[in-house]
Amino acid sequence: MALPLLPGNSFDKNLGRTNFHKAQFFDYNADVPVNKSAESGGQLDKNRSVYPEGVDKGEPAWVAFDRQVLRFNAYFQEGIEEKREEQFRVRNCVILFYLEDDSVQVNEKQIENSGIPQGTLIRRHRIPLPPPDDDKFYTVEHFNIGHCVQLYSKMFQITGCDQFTKNFLAKLGSKVPPAAEAPSDPYSEHRDKMIGSMQPHRPYERLDTLRQFLDCDRQVLRFYCLWDDTDSTFGDPHELVLHYYLADDTIEILEKIPQNSGRDSIPVFLRREKLPKNPPGMYQPGVQTKRTVLNVFGPTGHGGRYILDALKTGAVHNEYYHETDLTIGAVLNVWGRKVLLCDCDDFTKNFYSTKYNVGKFEPIQFPASSAREIKNDLPPYTGFGSEEDSLSSCLHLIPKAPRKDHAKFMEKDRQGLKSNVLRFVACLNSNTSTDIGRKFIVSYYLSDDTLTVYEPPIRNSGIIGGKFLERCRVAKPKANESDPSVYYQPEDFYIGAEVVFNNFSFILTEADEYAMRYMESNSDQFPHANINLILSKLKGPATAHIEKIKTAFNDADIDKKGFVTEEEFKTLVKGLAHGLLNEHEVLTLCRYYKTAKRPPLASLTTMVQADLKKNKFQKFSELESVLKSLDTEGSGYLPTGQVLHGCQLLELPVSDQLIEASMENCQKSKTGILYQEFLQLVNWVEHPVEPQDKLPENVPEEATTINYTSLIEDLTAAKS
Repeated sequence: MALPLLPGNSFDKNLGRTNFHKAQFFDYNADVPVNKSAESGGQLDKNRSVYPEGVDKGEPAWVAFDRQVLRFNAYFQEGIEEKREEQFRVRNCVILFYLEDDSVQVNEKQIENSGIPQGTLIRRHRIPLPPPDDDKFYTVEHFNIGHCVQLYSKMFQITGCDQFTKNFLAKLGSKVPPAAEAPSDPYSEHRDKMIGSMQPHRPYERLDTLRQFLDCDRQVLRFYCLWDDTDSTFGDPHELVLHYYLADDTIEILEKIPQNSGRDSIPVFLRREKLPKNPPGMYQPGVQTKRTVLNVFGPTGHGGRYILDALKTGAVHNEYYHETDLTIGAVLNVWGRKVLLCDCDDFTKNFYSTKYNVGKFEPIQFPASSAREIKNDLPPYTGFGSEEDSLSSCLHLIPKAPRKDHAKFMEKDRQGLKSNVLRFVACLNSNTSTDIGRKFIVSYYLSDDTLTVYEPPIRNSGIIGGKFLERCRVAKPKANESDPSVYYQPEDFYIGAEVVFNNFSFILTEADEYAMRYMESNSDQFPHANINLILSKLKGPATAHIEKIKTAFNDADIDKKGFVTEEEFKTLVKGLAHGLLNEHEVLTLCRYYKTAKRPPLASLTTMVQADLKKNKFQKFSELESVLKSLDTEGSGYLPTGQVLHGCQLLELPVSDQLIEASMENCQKSKTGILYQEFLQLVNWVEHPVEPQDKLPENVPEEATTINYTSLIEDLTAAKS
């Protein structure tokens, strides 16, 4: 016996409940849709539509057919009683069938001044079939062109459908008949005839400029013009810019006034307005109006009436310049001044070529101006403060502080093992006996284009070593003192280059490994490290003497294995180039064609793990996560550049040269190396290597032989 619903007799079902989640009845298992409600014994409603094969993938209908709707055009007739003008009315509708849940919605098209509430006739829900099958619902099989469906006692005749509906019904195997036309409504035709025969007692003249404004707003045609006023006394040619606004057909003309021309700096030559072709002069107020009034009657002001003149008797008509009148070479009458159109911008050219199919836009050259260009000579640098700071007081009335390139500083600042510093060994270019043999280290900082010069101290040399030049920007030697300073850039530094720092001339003789690798990786900025440019220089001599080149290299190759020593290679290349290559370019060729001798894998692994253990690096799981994130395809292989980038992200305390040497011993494929094998090589925690009695050098051995056969093949390919 149930208790009455009185206070104290009802209990909350959620009392003491802590889990309020909703059960999930649909999920994917190994990319296969699974209905959990069916597994638990629940049964789905089988009175649903049957969908074609290949469309139903086992997913529920609300997933497979989400936002997919069949659209049918239909009509029904509604009888009209006790009205002489009409006996029935044809009402056109749109039937929407939602595939996800078999719901139906009926919307009626809006008709102006129909007097009938229109819009949604039947809201979206599942509609039952007419009796005696009212326990079932409409499905997709009940809808097709030519079918008549009864929806709540209204008979809807289906006359057509859209293309998506036709394709879907064809996949179901249903034959879709051609679309039919709905019968016309007699009363609607009668209303249209009556409205067409009506004549307004006071015709209203409509001036619609909104459409042109919405279509052409912010679209401006630009022409470059010339007004030649040299015939008048003290007249000059005037360069003008004409703007034609497509939104309202108005024209604006601006003048380019050169500096120190003696004319007032008022750039507006013609304010924005409609430009008449034949200026009639000034009219009295009220003569020129938009509308012509035929008669006015009634009180003045509020309550008055007026009738417009449809024939526009006495109206003043002026012809204004239109976009069709503007072409290159046309002469416009701008209130008595002859303005020649000489050129236009790209937007104007595209507009006329698209709309009017104009293909030729040959510009007319402006006559050369007789005005002499005035050059402002800058005063010489006084030596106080920086030169840029002193120069800003000459360029601006209110001096502005020179701006620093912070983006370049953040990009080229030191990041882990990347120092972004190019170091060179230099010697003084002097014949003094005390300066011969002195060596200096020149460091160029890429972050702010500054450099330092340091002289390593040598015992018993009589010269105190140390800092030779403080870190600063150094200007190149000037031809004239009045010329602005030009500072040294990274591309000015290469082996064999002569640089001058504060009247001291230096010759760069060597560079460290980081500088050589940086210049080779950025060869577009450093032409002396660009192998393609170097080979193009050798192409000329190699074309005529390719056989002599082969003979010279074969004579130097004693073992006949295709390799020569580095010194022999340099000598032969210098003789081949005939002075076309400098020291840095010859060294670039040697590095490009060298054969590397790397230590065995055990020695490399010992060196890498020793460095990692010394710096207490244990972030191997994070390194594995970074490499897996870079492997978007999940193939297990990555290019060596991406593996090196992942090591640099975690600041692996090992040189890039050792990392690249270790990657050379890993399993390779077309897409890269097997990075899991590389992780095992460097992981000294889980895969330690037994320490050796004597470790090799930290850097792999350099190449001692050069593969000259590859050089000859490249020169031969360049020749062909």
